Amino acid sequence: MRKLSRMTSASVAAAALGVALVPAQAPAVAAAGTEVTAPAYSSTTSVGVHNAYEKSKYPYFADALDSGAGMLEIDVWTNVFGRSFRVAHDNPVGNDNNCVNASTAAELRTKSRNRDLSGCLSDIRAWHEANPGHRPILLKVEMKDGFQNKYGRGPAALDALLTARLGDALYRPAELAAGHPDLDTAVRARGWPSRSDLAGKFIVELIPGTVEQGNPFDTLWTDREYATHLRNLASAGRLPEASAFPAVLGAQAGDPRGRYSDASLRPWFVVFDGGASLYAGGSIDTAWYDRNHYLVLMTSAHSVPPAIDSTSPTEAQARDRVALLAGRHASVVSSDWHTLPSVLSSVVPRGTSGGTHRSQR
Repeated sequence: MRKLSRMTSASVAAAALGVALVPAQAPAVAAAGTEVTAPAYSSTTSVGVHNAYEKSKYPYFADALDSGAGMLEIDVWTNVFGRSFRVAHDNPVGNDNNCVNASTAAELRTKSRNRDLSGCLSDIRAWHEANPGHRPILLKVEMKDGFQNKYGRGPAALDALLTARLGDALYRPAELAAGHPDLDTAVRARGWPSRSDLAGKFIVELIPGTVEQGNPFDTLWTDREYATHLRNLASAGRLPEASAFPAVLGAQAGDPRGRYSDASLRPWFVVFDGGASLYAGGSIDTAWYDRNHYLVLMTSAHSVPPAIDSTSPTEAQARDRVALLAGRHASVVSSDWHTLPSVLSSVVPRGTSGGTHRSQR
């Protein structure tokens, strides 16, 4: 009873909306049950882990999936100096990660690590099959050096790989756009599905990578390249082949899609991704994103003044930061808080601020 008596306005609002503050170790059936009465996916704020594939955070990617986090980030390399789509932070030619290429749940922690993206996706599929009705999970993919279409690592190849490994576990752009000409029209008209409708689904977000952004010879970044891919597929009546959502990277005032000189690409962006400090600073109308049902990922949440530890803040500090950014209309609050599974598994109402809120156990 003591914990319930210390619930703040964010917790009360969460309960009123039917949004669960789910304990990280809740069993799969219970977790699925908590999503039944949940509101629209775009009406909630969840918590994500930056670079969840790193062994220093989780021994195995299955551990990241078990953490309860609503978003998990993966870095992908495509250059010709290595094979396939590779997963690593600073190794441009090989793999350095906690993925094992599991074919069953029993293999998720028994095989050798350092697999390519196909191996990571196989782990995700094996975990998915062992956890039916799991929370919706956003897989954020940073294309470190961008697509390499001429080497067979372009948008269509990524679609094919995601489809082959995840199949019906993917929530696709065509499902969101159904009955509408583009993604923007669709979300403005009806928003995203409910969390219960997205139970057991993965949403893939693509962002331009740090190496790609620093490459003076790369004039076609991931965001524009994949948005062009979506537009062209839609024009050809083949949008169901698409598997991911491109994000506009970088927080800024106004509609950030204005940076794309080709206006026909703008309606294919309904996901936005940028630094939490800028979004929280007061110069950006973050309520605009919420009103239009756009998803906003606020990264480096720990750096918002007053800064807190990036990996091991106190639970109260992390929960207060989640509440602050939920009040600034974040869809996902991201940091490196892998040490706090109880925070990672929390889901609160978007647009509602409050102090520390605690899981109801």
